Amino acid sequence: MKAEKFALGVCLLLLAFGTCVQAANPSLAQRYPQEKLADLLLPHAQWHPFATPDERPAWDAVDARVRRAIIQLAEDAANCQIPTLPATLYLEYRRNGDRSRFQKPWFERRSLLNAMVLAECLEDKGRFLDPIVNVIWAICEESSWTLPAHIGAQKAGSGLPDTTEPVVALFSAETAQVLAWTHYLLGNRLNRVSPLVRPRIEREIRTRILAPFMERDDWGWMGFRSSGRPNNWNPWINSNVLAAGLLIETDQSARVALVHKVLRSLDKFFVPYPSDGSCDEGPGYWGRAGASLFDNLDLLHSASNGRIDYFDIPAVGEIGRFISRVHIAGDYFVPVGDCGARLNVARDLVYRFGKRIGDADMQTLAAWDVSAEMLFSDLKTLQRPLHAVFSAEQLLAAKSDSPPLLRDVWLADPDMQLMAARDRQGSTEGLYVAAWGAHNAQSHNHNDVGNVIVFADGRPFIIDVGRPTYTRQTFSSSRYDIWAMQSSWHNLPAVNGVMQGAGRQFAARDVKYESSDAFAQLRMDLAAAYPDNAQIRRWVRTVRLERGRHVEITDDFALSDTRGPVEENFITPATVKKDGRGVLLLMHPGGGTVRLRFDEDILRSEIENVTLDDASLRTDWGEHLTRIRLVADHPKARDCWSIRLTVD
Repeated sequence: MKAEKFALGVCLLLLAFGTCVQAANPSLAQRYPQEKLADLLLPHAQWHPFATPDERPAWDAVDARVRRAIIQLAEDAANCQIPTLPATLYLEYRRNGDRSRFQKPWFERRSLLNAMVLAECLEDKGRFLDPIVNVIWAICEESSWTLPAHIGAQKAGSGLPDTTEPVVALFSAETAQVLAWTHYLLGNRLNRVSPLVRPRIEREIRTRILAPFMERDDWGWMGFRSSGRPNNWNPWINSNVLAAGLLIETDQSARVALVHKVLRSLDKFFVPYPSDGSCDEGPGYWGRAGASLFDNLDLLHSASNGRIDYFDIPAVGEIGRFISRVHIAGDYFVPVGDCGARLNVARDLVYRFGKRIGDADMQTLAAWDVSAEMLFSDLKTLQRPLHAVFSAEQLLAAKSDSPPLLRDVWLADPDMQLMAARDRQGSTEGLYVAAWGAHNAQSHNHNDVGNVIVFADGRPFIIDVGRPTYTRQTFSSSRYDIWAMQSSWHNLPAVNGVMQGAGRQFAARDVKYESSDAFAQLRMDLAAAYPDNAQIRRWVRTVRLERGRHVEITDDFALSDTRGPVEENFITPATVKKDGRGVLLLMHPGGGTVRLRFDEDILRSEIENVTLDDASLRTDWGEHLTRIRLVADHPKARDCWSIRLTVD
């Protein structure tokens, strides 16, 4: 009773300051302590997660469309030379900040292997075995499985990898998972090439991944020595370590110890995770945050014959539902932070996650316009495509004509505060708007508190640019020198020439959301998102969708000083031209026009064309974007501006 009164008192105190701590999610490790795991986890010899090629009926029954897609990829792979990875290429990250030139051939090696492993299982003719072993051997010969951008965790720092200090990071762990599944699937078939292949795989996985994982707890992604919630690295790496450990480790006590350490590490990610499922890293990273949590829980469900089951925990379901909540239209998702605007979601995983938690929207999103080629377009890893091989027939049979297209979404967690709304449930016709508050210290943060995006008839008109290709600068102290990370390259004001600041203190205040059949609205004060030299006393932004009519963005502000201009910025992929006083026409290259109206007595318009020289941004937006700047050269200290967008 005393504890209950204390908790109530704390909550009431926090409510007085406008917030309240969310109830923590239940501990995964406490639900299944180590002694209980020992009874529930199947021994290595009894765990049979997938049919091996010896069990021909299962592989012969694989959908013909899947078979064709994979074998075509494998035939191309077998004819490829294994890409080389010289030391000087590894050093480019340290020398000039480039990540891509090493990563491209490194990932290509894994993609070649995965395509051929699946094809060999499907055919069982032996024609891919030699090239498979060639790639396995090349990967085992790599001095490190850790990418140059991640090797800085070693004592020697960035540069070449120190082979005496293996680093368990994103893709070193993923490599272990790929080789472990290859070892499981092909088994004695690898002995036809050489009896030394399988022992080499086992030794490398143990030495590079399993042993250091069990011996160390100081890597930040583990969460054991930090107070904040770790990001997607935690569930992503843990899922790969877990798969490799379950598949390679034969000693039951060692397997139980590894599983329990994975659970304790996952707790650092899951226990404080927002109860509404908000992924502050955005939908692109949900695929390796919430979705990788699913990978972990699904592996444990399988490895215990269903006796280790976390899918009844409400927060697990909410984490899954995030991906359908932020879907806009087509392959467009709300691009929070470092996410690209366009996303090829892991359809099979979304479908299986949706089935596991009984969510029809997730299943419909996964099945929308799905194809076999889509399911196997990314083979950098093996575990998810392996699932897809056996579940594709059901998913393809469930193919739907339309995704769920939710009418209203509100994610209230203080790290997210995201509103999304459209004119009609289930339709891309008309207007769609998303806006968010939160703060400027999110994982993969852009300085974008108060940002808004607008689509019309399923096409983007007011956009979030997304992220350029990662370089060394991206995760350095000069991150916010990158233009796409700055608030003036989001749909936000610059006040007295000042942009938003980076850090948890730069946040939205007094955030309020409302919705009805007639409208949806997000209101927030952005003043605290800007440094003091912006001279803002109040900046209340209201983003409102009047269904079937327009989107209106209203900024009601009070300034302490007006020493410089105040401008509103809007980024668009559309062609922009003036159409009379206070009206801009935004004409999308794919068709459709939106009118943007503003008060030309207060604001003058400038149209700035921006050439995109970054490959990642060009993939999403083409060769250029346009920034609309609505400038008040001599603003009033107190004023209220409205910008209205309507479908032409």
